[in-house]
Amino acid sequence: MTARRIEAFSDGVLAILITIMVLELRVPAGSSLTSLRAVLPGLLAYILSFVNLGIYWNNHHHLLKTVERVNGWVLWANLVLLFWLSLLPFATEWMSKNGFAALPVAVYGCVLLFAGVSYYLLGRAIIGAVPHDSMLAAAVGHDAKGIASVCIYAAAIPTTLLSRWVALGGYVIVAVMWLVPDRRLAPGIEEREAGSE
Repeated sequence: MTARRIEAFSDGVLAILITIMVLELRVPAGSSLTSLRAVLPGLLAYILSFVNLGIYWNNHHHLLKTVERVNGWVLWANLVLLFWLSLLPFATEWMSKNGFAALPVAVYGCVLLFAGVSYYLLGRAIIGAVPHDSMLAAAVGHDAKGIASVCIYAAAIPTTLLSRWVALGGYVIVAVMWLVPDRRLAPGIEEREAGSE
């Protein structure tokens, strides 16, 4: 199967997830700042989740630009990633509806953790599906950034027992780390696209 098909399918799933999340946002009951404060938790949770989904969409796009064809392992690894990302609207809604209580914040972190692990495994599956001198293997190496992200999530989840705000800060730190698209892949992708013209 071509990588373009898996990319198109994944783009559709991510678009649906963002749509589901935005539909869960509630309009304030009034027009004052006080009425806006009532919906602020939902808006903040939506922004964090939207940024996370945007980061996955952007980096997923770059990841799949490194290969032309994918195998069954890559398809399954991609589906596992999409499974965890599909739980983000649920975790977002639960967290925002309960005022960022400890358990929903921890569950939100678990979803982010397993999505991060799944993305890492997807990268490894793609590397395994192509020759060892692949652009992805050379650019990513041991993927210190991906491993650091997973470690921060893993540390932040039990931190919710002490401070849910510190845990949320950990989730935000990871998002900021990935906000700029993965530049390790950009030069190889640009070379490949220039060569195909």
